Amino acid sequence: MNQIVPPRFLFRWSFTARKLANLPRSSGRLLDLPDDCLLPSLSELEQRRDFATVKLAWNDGGLALGVEVKGRSERPQFVQGENQLPDGIGLWFDTRNTQTVHRATRFCHHFVLLPLGGGPKHTLPVVKALPVARAREDVALPDAALVRIQSEVSSTGYWVDVWFPAEVFSGFDPGANDRIGFHYAIHDTELGNQNLAVGSEFPFESDPSLWQTVELVP
Repeated sequence: MNQIVPPRFLFRWSFTARKLANLPRSSGRLLDLPDDCLLPSLSELEQRRDFATVKLAWNDGGLALGVEVKGRSERPQFVQGENQLPDGIGLWFDTRNTQTVHRATRFCHHFVLLPLGGGPKHTLPVVKALPVARAREDVALPDAALVRIQSEVSSTGYWVDVWFPAEVFSGFDPGANDRIGFHYAIHDTELGNQNLAVGSEFPFESDPSLWQTVELVP
């Protein structure tokens, strides 16, 4: 369907994230978020189907995110080099949910998650903190070593659980600000790309006004 303006761009989207007190878990699977933490799919507006599910939750200690990719015909592989993007997930957060600025503030954060590529055999998941493109000012990157990540890779896809403790974010204070800006972009070398709302036709990598709102509900 050829459209000048993508349907997802016509609306300002707002989603909810549940408060779950027992996160992250100390043993077994890190998160394993329930289905009522699932973010709704917007792909139907463009007559497409998502290949990944994304779940969000929170508590006073931080944010929890779970991603599961299904439908591959072969196991994801570690990709090294700059000629091909690896299978992975880009995340953008704005702890002040400033919807009226077009350049990132110090409350904006960018992370990249890879289901594999870490460790001596490149089989462990990876989390990286990166600068937000065209940010208003240079700020120190959060310590990605504080982020807990777990993954499992199979012949048909993978899942990734990630726990972002509150201290990796500048300005994370659910008591004072119960709405955050959020966007994700999932790249899969076999299945393509999936975005929360707008895609690569818009500069979401650098423009927080294109990120959507997540309400941190009790």
